Amino acid sequence: MSVRLYWEVGKRAYQRQLAYRTANLNGLLTNACFGYLRAVVFVALYQGRSSIAGYDARAAITYSWVTQALIMVVALWGWWDVEETIRTGDVVSDLAKPFSYLGFWLARDYGRALYFVLFRCVPIFLIGQVTFGLRWPGSPVTWLATLVSVVLAVAVCFAIRFMINVSAFWTTDARGLGGLVTSAITLLSGFIVPLAYFPDGLRAVLRALPFASIVQIPCDIFLERLTGTDLLGALGQQAFWAVLLLALAQLLVTVATRRVVVQGG
Repeated sequence: MSVRLYWEVGKRAYQRQLAYRTANLNGLLTNACFGYLRAVVFVALYQGRSSIAGYDARAAITYSWVTQALIMVVALWGWWDVEETIRTGDVVSDLAKPFSYLGFWLARDYGRALYFVLFRCVPIFLIGQVTFGLRWPGSPVTWLATLVSVVLAVAVCFAIRFMINVSAFWTTDARGLGGLVTSAITLLSGFIVPLAYFPDGLRAVLRALPFASIVQIPCDIFLERLTGTDLLGALGQQAFWAVLLLALAQLLVTVATRRVVVQGG
């Protein structure tokens, strides 16, 4: 019954997104424009050189379009659904409901992510293919691994976003903290440029952080830069961060619930 509950929650979240067709169209056009501009920058960067840090021009252009396609799937910016319920007080009734508070929001996030896979990610890929020509995976295994990687990337990013939102229990400026964290994610996840472009010592550190699991790893899997044991290791790294961060998020929920009980009686 609990699995059915979260399935229905995710399905309702997906259906809720269907009501915002005009907003999604506007967002799609914005994504496409920035995707085009970023791809043009990579074209200019590769003038006179065939490869940078193991990426040739076509791989780098594909990388930029993959990151654009992932923006709304993993929800890199602007997700404040939990923080709003804390600010309005609705969180009290949510916490009193007979199901996992974290599981409820995670199911909603996967429903939201599925919508953006279909109505933002796929169109962005098609636009990238028409305008520049992308490098597509040549193996069914790569497609399956990319799917698994994106599922894990959503979990990692959700856990970080959720903890930032829950910080509203202790601070009146959760969005200020969120702005700092999302800026760090944007820079350190491989969204702006591949982490391979960074100096060797820094690159190793950045690849070990959870942020790489949100963008860099799914992109490298799609480009088939990770195969065999490297592929399994990358998926294992994503799974490790997803479990650890979700556990920390659950711990925060437990502490926050006690705070609500103490203050609310």
